[in-house]
Amino acid sequence: MALARYEPWDALNQLHRQINRIFDTQTAANAEVGSSATADWIPAADIVEYGDRFVLKFDVPGVNASAIDITLDQGVLTITGERPAEAVGNDVERSRRERPNGRFHRRFTLPDTVDAAAVNAKGRDGILEVTIPKQAKAKPRRIEVVTN
Repeated sequence: MALARYEPWDALNQLHRQINRIFDTQTAANAEVGSSATADWIPAADIVEYGDRFVLKFDVPGVNASAIDITLDQGVLTITGERPAEAVGNDVERSRRERPNGRFHRRFTLPDTVDAAAVNAKGRDGILEVTIPKQAKAKPRRIEVVTN
């Protein structure tokens, strides 16, 4: 007979994660009235934290990397750009489009431990990679008390 661990809150935690994912998507899409309200799509992002840096990778196929605008202002990383619509010839009878085009917009609030001056980005093969180094933490030190 095998024993199975019963987690009574597992279903509630799963529901909570799904609701957060929905609201995170809505928040990312509506974070800034001017830009994101007019965004046509949101690129998928992978975020990985290492001991010394954060690495964000975005799927932006068909977008020229030099046309992507990346700003870091007051701890908020903003990525905007546009995927141009592909022209369809006059002789096409039917088409189905599943890849979105138009403007995109993503925002991320970064922790205060990042080194904003050393952020760099590179684009290759439809992947935009943003590397955000962490600042060296102040290490605690022992202070000797001098007695006279």
